[in-house]
Amino acid sequence: EPEPKPEPKPEPKPEPKPEPVALQGRPGSRPPLLDPALFRPGYIGGVVEDSLDARSATLIGQAIGAEASSRGIERIVVARDGRLFGAVLLSALSQGLRGSGVDVIDIGAVPTPVLNFAAVELTDGSGVMVTGSHHPADHNGFRIRLGGEVLHDEGIQALMTRIQNQDLVSGTGRIEEQSVTDRYVDRIGMDIQLERPLKVVLDCANGITGTVAPQVLAAIGADVIPLYADVDGNFPNHHPNPANPENLEDLKLCVRNFQADLGIAYDGDGDRLGIVAPDGEIIWPDRLLMLLARDLLARESGAVVVHDSECSSHLLALIESAGGRSVMARSADPFVAEAMRREQAILAGLMSGHLFIADRWFPFDDAIYASARILELLAADTRPVSDILGDFPAFRSSPQIRLAVEPGQAESIVAGLMESAAFADGRISTVDGIRVDFDDGWGLVRASHTGPALVLRFEGKDAKALDRIKALFKNELKAQAPDLNVLF
Repeated sequence: EPEPKPEPKPEPKPEPKPEPVALQGRPGSRPPLLDPALFRPGYIGGVVEDSLDARSATLIGQAIGAEASSRGIERIVVARDGRLFGAVLLSALSQGLRGSGVDVIDIGAVPTPVLNFAAVELTDGSGVMVTGSHHPADHNGFRIRLGGEVLHDEGIQALMTRIQNQDLVSGTGRIEEQSVTDRYVDRIGMDIQLERPLKVVLDCANGITGTVAPQVLAAIGADVIPLYADVDGNFPNHHPNPANPENLEDLKLCVRNFQADLGIAYDGDGDRLGIVAPDGEIIWPDRLLMLLARDLLARESGAVVVHDSECSSHLLALIESAGGRSVMARSADPFVAEAMRREQAILAGLMSGHLFIADRWFPFDDAIYASARILELLAADTRPVSDILGDFPAFRSSPQIRLAVEPGQAESIVAGLMESAAFADGRISTVDGIRVDFDDGWGLVRASHTGPALVLRFEGKDAKALDRIKALFKNELKAQAPDLNVLF
């Protein structure tokens, strides 16, 4: 009988190929691609569990860690707001940072100003906030400070380039948890005490400010009536954007019903505010800047006040008459922050509700601290609040107008206006799009910093002037883009 054939030896199983590890940047490996739309002019952000998930958050953390290491930064504070997916993103971000060799200080769920405060107190001014700010509930993102500098534009794009090119580093960073909220509240309470009690309705919009802002204002001596102070990332009562008058309706009602001295509304993470007077009138941020500038410039003549391109010409006139110098910046908080830092300004703000007060505080936007300083000024004046605010006039003005366009079209239209538009007798500024000031008002057209749209705003000393300026801009826009749906 033939001898049985020997059983074949089992072939060795191939060793599993390791997954591409962006940290090590090995030749031939490619990290998972990220949606370039995440990397916006002033922050990184998108729709959660779509373009933004835990995997992308880890890669972003690796890129931030690599950039921090290149600057000699060893420790970064991280935090999140109250949005539903925030804890997942924060954990993934921390993993990426630590994998880059950066030590992480996790201060938990706090408003953005508390994160910025902790970054100054615990590090060299480096922090990353996981926040969707005032955007819809399904959005989230990252706002980044390294060494006190707010990353924007090229700084944000550089992070994307690092991920694409695997220009990353590896290491083993440590993590620790700290709480700084009490320190933040105590610091403001030691700095400010109201000269007379003021009754304040505080609309936290179910955002993270509900955990801190009522404590701060109570600590300075205000009688606080909290509204929607429970944190709920679904934002069930109204959208957390105080720049939209529709979101202030409940606050107006409560201010009148409780006969309060003031109403204050915050966005989702506490870096923007809106103010309602006792009679329900909305006090827009450029008028709040007038209140603050008048006080600060009386004590520091020659100081610089930075404002965005959408603020009233009344503000510019007040700054100059009070002996200050006004500096216009592009209409987004990172650009205003950069201008404030460059000019060593004492005060800055945007019409969207960001306020920066470097006097007795830190040069970052902090709506909670700004609320306390505004209340301090109002309490120091014995007149009714409405009379005090009446010192700062308001021209007739339009709301912010957004016209949707095709990607890239907004920049093309603005460039065309700069080149060929005829604005007789107008003083033209091109700091942010094109703003034209006349003796009786002004108009602005700029490209949105958050999507394909034109942003417009108009102001006139009366209805006739406002209509004239709007008609002038409408004609010029139609000359540039005949098919543009110009509805204003």
